[in-house]
Amino acid sequence: MNWFTNFFFRNRKPSKTPKITVKNSPVNTDNVLQCSKPVTVSCQKYPLELLKKFAPIREFDEFYIENLDQQTLTYAAESILFRLGQKREVVFYLLEGCVEFLLNGGGRYVLTNDSSLADLPLDSGKTFGATAVAKTDVKLLAISGNIIQMWTNKSREQVYSVKLFELELPEQIDDNRFFSSFSKAYREKKLSLPSLPHVAVNLKKAMQKDVGVKEVVNIIQVDAPIVTKLMQIANSTLYAPTTNITNCHDAVSRLGLNATRNLVMGISMKQLFFCKDTRLMKIMQTLWKNSLYISSLSFVLAEECSHINPEDALLAGLISNIGVIPILHFAEQYPDEYADMEKLQAAIPLLSPSVGALVLHTLGFSDELVHIPMHAEDWLYESDGDRISLMDIVIMAKRHSYIGSQKNKELPYINSIPAYAKLKNGKLTPDLSLDVLQKAQKRISVVMNMFS
Repeated sequence: MNWFTNFFFRNRKPSKTPKITVKNSPVNTDNVLQCSKPVTVSCQKYPLELLKKFAPIREFDEFYIENLDQQTLTYAAESILFRLGQKREVVFYLLEGCVEFLLNGGGRYVLTNDSSLADLPLDSGKTFGATAVAKTDVKLLAISGNIIQMWTNKSREQVYSVKLFELELPEQIDDNRFFSSFSKAYREKKLSLPSLPHVAVNLKKAMQKDVGVKEVVNIIQVDAPIVTKLMQIANSTLYAPTTNITNCHDAVSRLGLNATRNLVMGISMKQLFFCKDTRLMKIMQTLWKNSLYISSLSFVLAEECSHINPEDALLAGLISNIGVIPILHFAEQYPDEYADMEKLQAAIPLLSPSVGALVLHTLGFSDELVHIPMHAEDWLYESDGDRISLMDIVIMAKRHSYIGSQKNKELPYINSIPAYAKLKNGKLTPDLSLDVLQKAQKRISVVMNMFS
């Protein structure tokens, strides 16, 4: 048997649990559905033009694409293509027909081959995040699941290039005068990069050594606004205080040294989101509010669903958009080359990931955090291991932040991304938002208020 046929027959072993009727039954983790056998399996080779429409296939060179192992499978209507929680060994793309996805929690959605989302894998996680049922006769393209890890490795290499000041402008903006000038300044190391306040820098350096609460307090207490904010946080419901704290020493003791460092970094971040130009300042303010929301979602996800320190997740969420700051500062510095506001905002997502990694690398952040801006919206990113990572937390927070927006329609469903596959017992509400975050709206508001 070939790799694909072997995969399917191995997963069609009889289950000890009863088979359920898909049509009218909500899907849950107690039900194990048996996959259907494809009507036909062929090794048809598709032209390069067709393959290059699919993500992440289109990001590889033509030689790699032309030599991909590929198979075409056809299924009859009502066939079960794959099931929730089943290990994914191949990546499926919908070529023809209509597929319904049944979610953990009872939600569902439908995908047709003429949808823009059909350019994305039906599911890219290590385990399937939904049960997929053919609503009509369907035709699927199957590619080896290794392509997700290959894409992740390729995207990781981009961080190394950023550290070497190698920045290529995306084709969409490479003929734009403003962004050509920006790219030149980037390569020549002439960008005006943000710097952290002295307190944050001194604390960061001190924490690299073996210091105690007293030394940390001595560094922080020279900045009254930071001390005030730390005490406010330590007294918040997030830390379930039994007594009210009235001094910096007790606040640091309650929070812990690592949490204090991350919170001071987070508090200091707000000062970086500033422009004198009123139009650019509006973008900065929107950006800061968005960063707060993402960091709050990250905090709650880490606290509720992982072994990750919530304060680490909070800081990671705050820095996920930091690459926008040098772009807006450059626009302010060179108003004669200023792109119009619409083009500026459209190009920011194309440039900010690389610039954000450069900023964090220059500021001396850890490699783990340097990677955050580069991959925070890399929906197909697959972190190492089976445990949820800090990157997974931020990716899910970012993806969740778009729910309800216009852009949400262009993005992969949250249950279909690798980060979601690592979320144990992850459930989605009928509007496809994460159940755990819907239940934690008050805590999210508390976190946002701490830094607003």
